[in-house]
Amino acid sequence: MATDWECIPQFYEVHKNPLQSHITYEHPLKIHGVTVIESKGTKRCLKDIRSSFSSDNSSRASSSISLSAEPLTLSFDGTDPLSLFARQEQENMDPLTQMEKINRKSLDEDNISWSAKRLGILNRYTTSEKLSISTSFLSAASSGGEGIKSQTVVADKVKFRLEQLDDFDDASMSHMIDLTQQEYIQRIEQLNQELITSWNDDQRVKSLKIVIQCSKMLADTSVLSFYPSQFVLITDILDMFGKLVYERLNIKATNIISEGDNRKSSKAEPLYENARETCQNWFFKISSIRELLPRLYLEMAILKCYEFISPKEFDKNLLRITKMIRGIGDPLVQTYARCYLVRISLNVTPNKESIKENFKDFLKIYNTIFSGAVRSELNRQRVNIETYLSLYSPALDFMLLGLVHKNSICTEEIMNECKGTKNNGLLFISMLNVFQPKFIAANALEFVKLLASSNTEGISKGHLFRALGISVSDYPPLPEQRLQFLNGSFNTIDTFTDPIEYINCIETWTQFIAKNFSITVINDLLGTITLRVNASRTYERFYTQLQNILDQILQHFENTELLLIQENFLPYLDLFKKDSNRIVVCKNILIRFHQKSEDNISDEIVINAIMFIGKILSNSVTAQSVEDERRQISHLISSFIRKVTYPKDFERQLSFYVDAREAFTDLDAVYITLVNSVNKLAVGIRHVVKGNYTQKTGAFVKACIAFCFISIPSITAIQNQMDLYLLTGQVALLNQCLGQADACFEAALQLVSNLPRSVETEGISRNLETYLVSYLCNMLATLVVVPDSPDQGVLYLLRLLLSVVTKFPFDAQSSGLVIVYLQALDMLYIQSLEEFPYHIPGVVSNDELYGHDQKYLTEVNNICVQVIDDILVQLKILGSNRQLRTQATLALDLFLRIIRYANLSREKTFQLAVNLWLLAAKAESHIDVKLISHTLQNVEYIYEQMKNTNTQNARSLARLLHRIQTK
Repeated sequence: MATDWECIPQFYEVHKNPLQSHITYEHPLKIHGVTVIESKGTKRCLKDIRSSFSSDNSSRASSSISLSAEPLTLSFDGTDPLSLFARQEQENMDPLTQMEKINRKSLDEDNISWSAKRLGILNRYTTSEKLSISTSFLSAASSGGEGIKSQTVVADKVKFRLEQLDDFDDASMSHMIDLTQQEYIQRIEQLNQELITSWNDDQRVKSLKIVIQCSKMLADTSVLSFYPSQFVLITDILDMFGKLVYERLNIKATNIISEGDNRKSSKAEPLYENARETCQNWFFKISSIRELLPRLYLEMAILKCYEFISPKEFDKNLLRITKMIRGIGDPLVQTYARCYLVRISLNVTPNKESIKENFKDFLKIYNTIFSGAVRSELNRQRVNIETYLSLYSPALDFMLLGLVHKNSICTEEIMNECKGTKNNGLLFISMLNVFQPKFIAANALEFVKLLASSNTEGISKGHLFRALGISVSDYPPLPEQRLQFLNGSFNTIDTFTDPIEYINCIETWTQFIAKNFSITVINDLLGTITLRVNASRTYERFYTQLQNILDQILQHFENTELLLIQENFLPYLDLFKKDSNRIVVCKNILIRFHQKSEDNISDEIVINAIMFIGKILSNSVTAQSVEDERRQISHLISSFIRKVTYPKDFERQLSFYVDAREAFTDLDAVYITLVNSVNKLAVGIRHVVKGNYTQKTGAFVKACIAFCFISIPSITAIQNQMDLYLLTGQVALLNQCLGQADACFEAALQLVSNLPRSVETEGISRNLETYLVSYLCNMLATLVVVPDSPDQGVLYLLRLLLSVVTKFPFDAQSSGLVIVYLQALDMLYIQSLEEFPYHIPGVVSNDELYGHDQKYLTEVNNICVQVIDDILVQLKILGSNRQLRTQATLALDLFLRIIRYANLSREKTFQLAVNLWLLAAKAESHIDVKLISHTLQNVEYIYEQMKNTNTQNARSLARLLHRIQTK
């Protein structure tokens, strides 16, 4: 026994020193600076005073660089986060800022972006058929002509280029066949790179021949389904060629004059004349191409270059080319040529006349799309008329978009022209895709009549009404017209006999219905869909559409709870027979419920519906489920559990938790939520009865504690079990359930030996030693007020804690075990006091239970001696492992506790204190230099407080203070 410990009470008050504070006018995160008002009245912030007023320019520069490299400076520009958010809010509220944003948004809407449509075309129009390319520029051997030597005279150069231009039937022409789509795209990209390379190498004729050969490919319709993507790829090359020619001519026409650091550009007349002549030569070369299609495409590609010849005649040339396109026989090729001309016209003139003429010309040849010659080609390629008509959509949509953009007057005219056209379904689809939703909403009833009466082979009414549904989803008709519009539309939609056509059409109308109609209409829609799908008995074919329909309703209908109680909701959910699809749908329902439902739910129908859905998700979790899936499902179910509330019906609330525990098995997070919720319920009972329990309320609280005690072992993680046992024990103690509290604390302590040394979380190993030390310290603070059980003896739970803590595999170099022992000393000292510093109302703690009985105090002192011995053993182990810093720090902690708690008049205790001080002083070089001095100051302070008490302990402390001061 290293000490004859005896706890003695303090005879002095411990004064708490208030934290010193001072007034500040700067936010700590804000960079200190000086605001200088210059003579012009402008403000300049100098973020670094030294660099701002330094005469050394280099130091100023370096200071500025160092400031700019600071992360906070880069992120907040010297402004603290709160001020930054305030400034952002002010900017958002600023009318000028709002106007600027609105104008910017309108400018973005004003631009017709082909690039956005380009990617959609490439993704939509694909093929698995084999493609072919005829060109002479895809191999290293065929360079497209020899380079012109520098010494060649001008006349020879011109002659040579003319000969090259005439040499179209080159023997080196190669025909690549059986290309996959990916290989075809790669070859086209190679041609694009070859064009750029040839141009940069000053091989203009070769560049021209490349684009001629590429434009010829646009006459190839051997693979119809790929033609829109083929058009996009080839016109990319034509666009590049037009850009190269224009930039070259612009350079020729521009005179760059350098004056100091300023660069001025002006168009000198001789230079401009040279550019005009070169531009004319380009158009002459293109006009000499014999074939119509490449001649048209190349002229359109460089049409912007007319700026150097006759800039005021763009409209005239556009109309001329519009008429020339009439010579293209294939309606598909002609339509895309007109689309390209519309693209070019939008870049060179605001006049819409040429676009209007192109659309009129398209209407003139529209019926040839359904001609016998076209049908023969479709039969040869085994392409149905529906697929063929869809090939026209990108070109027709863009033509109409170019025509009606900023030109709403044409919208009504186009609509009237299309009414009288035979087979006008394709035209209506493009109108619905392109026209402003505002116009369609204003004429919604008329559109319903037109679409219902339209009969176009290859364009079903399902296609037409699907396009109408998409249009009105974001911009609905007037409120007084909506019901008539919906009924008129569904008079046609309900006649669809094809289940696929019907369900695809309903899918696009769901958003409009969910946003603009009552729950009654939505319930009827779900019922109708359920009847139609059950009648067809082909559930698997419609899973995607059915899921999208439900997602749209959940997203756009505000009252999710009202939706769940509809009689047709659960039957609709039963349409998902496949487990994987049902799980996805149920998960989406719970996600929307979590986002949009009220915080407190008590409707039994809603609760039962969510319980049913949650049980489906819970049953889907197996041992093979990934952790993220388990976590997400647990989070959604836990969110639902927390929302369920039965005001003042505590028994019904507990009954719900019992049902939830039975329904949602094998989900640790859900069980944790249930235990926490029941503990919260027990605390709520205490607030209601204000600590005055009746037989009924007392029994109910015990039932809550029993629920938690039974549920906790089902949780897998030992750490979570320990936390919940401690929490449940504290709740039981708060509710004066002493036996249940003892059982919870004992169960928690018994788990310490099963606690692993480390756990892996998201691939990262985390040591649990720190957790255990913190946990046991928390429990010791609770055990202060826990009264001893008459069946277990004095401080049974503390003895159990000191016993089980040694079973955890602490690191030999760790201070964790000693920290627990030191905290146990703190707790034991409190047990020796006549009155504890805190109590729980209604709970008789050991200070009242034992009444400062001497036998009890002797038992407390004996446990203290045991703890001291254990601490000394651990200090010795630390010393043998050369952990001198840790050993000295812990020795000083124990030294201070002896000074505060123990009777120093006892010789062994006095000598132990001296030895601990000497041990720490011996390792002074290994610890914080201030630690020894601070400890000494604490001892001096304690002595100052108790020196006037004239007790034997005070005299012993004076003797000890003298000893350590002289060492």
